[in-house]
Amino acid sequence: MTCPIDRPMPTDPMIYRGMTRAELDLAYNNSAAVADSDRWLAQWRRHSAEVRGAPGARLDIAYGPAERNRLDYFPTGRPGAPLFVFLHGGYWQRNSKEMFAFVAEGPRARGIDVAVVGYTLAPAARLSQIAHEITEALTFLHAHAAVFGFDRRGLCVGGWSAGGHLAAVSCGHPAVRSALAISGIFDLEPLALNYVNEQLRLDAAEIAALSPVRTLRPGLAPLALAVGGAELPELQRQSTSLQAVAEARGVPLALQVLPGHHHYSILDELARPDGALTHELARLVGA
Repeated sequence: MTCPIDRPMPTDPMIYRGMTRAELDLAYNNSAAVADSDRWLAQWRRHSAEVRGAPGARLDIAYGPAERNRLDYFPTGRPGAPLFVFLHGGYWQRNSKEMFAFVAEGPRARGIDVAVVGYTLAPAARLSQIAHEITEALTFLHAHAAVFGFDRRGLCVGGWSAGGHLAAVSCGHPAVRSALAISGIFDLEPLALNYVNEQLRLDAAEIAALSPVRTLRPGLAPLALAVGGAELPELQRQSTSLQAVAEARGVPLALQVLPGHHHYSILDELARPDGALTHELARLVGA
């Protein structure tokens, strides 16, 4: 009788930075990492409904032909105020502008108008189309600065998570004077290898053209980054990697790591007038 030959048990291959596919999925799953993420989203919806229902809000303004090419505008009432254009997150495939009106509260208290922009979601749109829609929104706002009453010389684009990515990608738009990317994605390669790509369907051309770690260069609008100290390590690495690229290429770039904040709580620092991100935004626009 022969003895069976000992063979190593098959293991899942490592596909990125020593991680298997399952590990890479978890490395970017912010909802799983924050146990009460649903509570945060519900809180944002309630607060945003109040902000959108307040007097003065200008809602669902079309900037393009697609159904979700709409923006909400929240003025301070001060002529010639700077403008913060906020782009929502959700891995480019979920959420909507209506959920994020609450972020207008902090900036408006500092004399900054706020526009919250919607865009077509994947898989109905590829990422390249989404980026183009943001370009259209910025062009529309800049062209209608007199109508809205803001100072077109003080336009700052910002966003959270996937919106942070879109903000960084928009630094080359001629209307943009500064950008604030919060908990953003700046290297698309790992996203092309995990669950996010099931809807996003990134290709090599999009990864090359739309990864700020590859496209950052001198001459773009000044960019500030922020990430929570309690966020997933890969989310933190996305920001520190872009900072390293900026240093290597001689591009000024500010990075704040906000201690104790996870992927959702970090937006409190923008929604509050005294929040760290509200202070950073005020610095960027000179308010």
